[in-house]
Amino acid sequence: MADSPAQFRGQARLPRFAAPLRYDLRLRPDLAACTFSGAAAVAVAVSAPTRFLVLNAAELDVDRASIRFQDLVPTDVTQFEEDEILVIGFDRELTIGEGVLAMDFTGTLNDQMRGFYRSKYVCNGESRNMAVTQFEAADARRCFPCWDEPAFKAKFKLTLEVPSDLIALSNMPVVKETVSGPIKTVYYEESPLMSTYLVAIVVGLFDYIESSTSEGTKVRVYTQVGKTNQGTFALDVGVKSLDLYKDYFATPYPLPKLDMIAIPDFAAGAMENYGLVTYRETALLYDELQSSASNKQQVAITVAHELAHQWFGNLVTMEWWTHLWLNEGFASWVSYLAVDSLFPEWNNWTQFLDETTSGLRLDALAESHPIEVEINHASEIDAIFDSISYDKGASVIRMLQSYLGAERFQKALASYIKKYAYSNAKTEDLWAVLEEESGEPVKDLMTTWTKQQGYPVIYAKLNGQYLELEQAQFLSDGSSGTGMWIVPITSCCGSYDAQKKFLLKEKTDKMHIKEFTASQSSDGDKNIWIKLNIDQTGFYRVKYDDELAAGLVNAIKAKKLSLMDKIGIVEDSYALSVARKQTLTSLLRLLNAYHDESDYTVLSHVTSVCLSISKISVDATPDLNNDIKKLLINLLLPAAIKLGWDRKDGESHLDVMLRSLLLIGLVRLGHNETINEGVRRFHIFFEDRKTSLLPPDTRKAAYLAVMRTVSMSNRSGYDALLKIYRETAEPQEKSRVLGSLSSSPDKDIVLEALNFMFTDEVRNQDSYYILGGISLEGRDVAWTWLKVYKLGSCVEDVEFELTHI
Repeated sequence: MADSPAQFRGQARLPRFAAPLRYDLRLRPDLAACTFSGAAAVAVAVSAPTRFLVLNAAELDVDRASIRFQDLVPTDVTQFEEDEILVIGFDRELTIGEGVLAMDFTGTLNDQMRGFYRSKYVCNGESRNMAVTQFEAADARRCFPCWDEPAFKAKFKLTLEVPSDLIALSNMPVVKETVSGPIKTVYYEESPLMSTYLVAIVVGLFDYIESSTSEGTKVRVYTQVGKTNQGTFALDVGVKSLDLYKDYFATPYPLPKLDMIAIPDFAAGAMENYGLVTYRETALLYDELQSSASNKQQVAITVAHELAHQWFGNLVTMEWWTHLWLNEGFASWVSYLAVDSLFPEWNNWTQFLDETTSGLRLDALAESHPIEVEINHASEIDAIFDSISYDKGASVIRMLQSYLGAERFQKALASYIKKYAYSNAKTEDLWAVLEEESGEPVKDLMTTWTKQQGYPVIYAKLNGQYLELEQAQFLSDGSSGTGMWIVPITSCCGSYDAQKKFLLKEKTDKMHIKEFTASQSSDGDKNIWIKLNIDQTGFYRVKYDDELAAGLVNAIKAKKLSLMDKIGIVEDSYALSVARKQTLTSLLRLLNAYHDESDYTVLSHVTSVCLSISKISVDATPDLNNDIKKLLINLLLPAAIKLGWDRKDGESHLDVMLRSLLLIGLVRLGHNETINEGVRRFHIFFEDRKTSLLPPDTRKAAYLAVMRTVSMSNRSGYDALLKIYRETAEPQEKSRVLGSLSSSPDKDIVLEALNFMFTDEVRNQDSYYILGGISLEGRDVAWTWLKVYKLGSCVEDVEFELTHI
């Protein structure tokens, strides 16, 4: 038994001798003073001898005189601020069993977009504050003292005292309201068992629209007053997603209602709070006139992601943050499944390779980390909200689903959800259920992907009648790693009709291909091609020998390959070139095979590779940079000319996105004709914001084109963009402008844009748009500015923004 409060300092986890069963919380936010007061009565189960209760509290002023546990008054109350814990000591051992811990506390509605915070909005021309919570990962402790770890699930009964004219939302429906002058008291139903990070409160002025699922669950979208028309699309996606997930998980949606709300100041993209999902405005709102096709798609993916969490994350919750990837990787994967079902014409599973590419690029760094990371202190949690947990996590789930088969995988997931509902689970628990349902060695296979960082490159070489394979850890700096994986290898030869699957368990292996290839070509070996990692379902890269690589180039030109395989080949080739495993010449030769490509999903990756080559060549081969740019421009130009600047009747959603992609790519590569046309259309748009010549989908290209012409001696374009920024109320339009301001070749303009980032005109959450748009010419001045002036205040927030969805 611990003797003093100091024995609890520096621990990774709270002690287990006491756990909460039920929270009765009463909170009163003061939106004018930006403070709040509260009272908590927590039913606590004491399970082992102790004279201490240890829980989390941070940036709260706890009224020590108010603390009681049953009839006991504490003899010692210690707050360890660096560990964010509150240790309450008594003069005798606590009785084993259930008791109630009560206390009062006060806090500040901060401006840091974490805990219980304030967000600014404008209503009827008046600036106002709303109160919002954001508790993931470990910030519920900034709102009320609590056992702020996901495994300490409890029931929550909330009561809010708020101004009478405002709407107050929480996880559960309202039981009753009582009004006393300017203040109303709102009582909410008690929640089912849930983790503290999923508790949510929002207080402010809002409008809403509503609908219902097939089961009768009420779904609402809350927006700022007058913007409900922008919530219609998200509402439709939300209702359909809930119905889809109910069937997929074979479990009804667990709560009596679901609210989704757009918050002006919001650090992440969205947050899956049980029954009250909060979103950044750009992630929930879609305006037919002001939003682009890519905005629409992002809203659908984000809504589907957050609602997947209502089952995978909220109903069944990770046991500790080491297993964060279970929440985020799975929600990322299943959101594509949902959106693909709702919008099959978007070719969403092919677009999923954007996620895989992001994960592969980050995980090729020596500084990467395993999917499962030991978290030894709450201060370490934010660092793992990154592309490894989300994108690699989603990709290895897709790999496993492909290996097991969609039907077996779904059935096993439904069993997992039923088994651990209202409880917590570890990664190993999921593997055990999948292994039991499928009969496959899931744990051995997947442990190699989740407990070690990195991934392999598979070297493929033809040797007579054998295809020889060798795995080695891939690192983008070209060095050798020591990792070894159990790799689900898939392959086809000459067509997709004949496919082979096997597990590569050793460093080397070989396949006999005589039977595989015998019936594939009637006109000689020149048309034979072999593709490994069919449709890029595996999280690995492939390096083909010269003969196999040449066969795949011919297959691309002959349009024999799937869209996913075309993407995989170009992404692998680019990564291998960066790692100096093949030459730039061979990569450029491969890119030329995509000259006639017209599909958005493929060209999005080709364009990304082209822009990356251009950036690298500026430093690596400056004398050849212009020639390389011309080659890359000529590759993208045919598809861009075919689409033009103006939308055509009957064109697809993907064609609209492709137009934007190609025009932006050509502007960034310095194509003069595209830049000049963008500038021409911008000037017309600046004089007439309703012109059809510059709809939302092509505006970013025009804004970037204008900024390529801007300098300190010719700054009218920069000032015009600032005017548009200041006059628009649409967050998506503001983000387009911010993402363009720092793209001027003039270093002084770049510096001005960076300084603008920290004015009151730019919300903290939007700062990263400016950092993400910096021109090649402005890199040095930006780096100096960041190091000298702002490093301490912004880097952590910016890093969080870029990685956390």
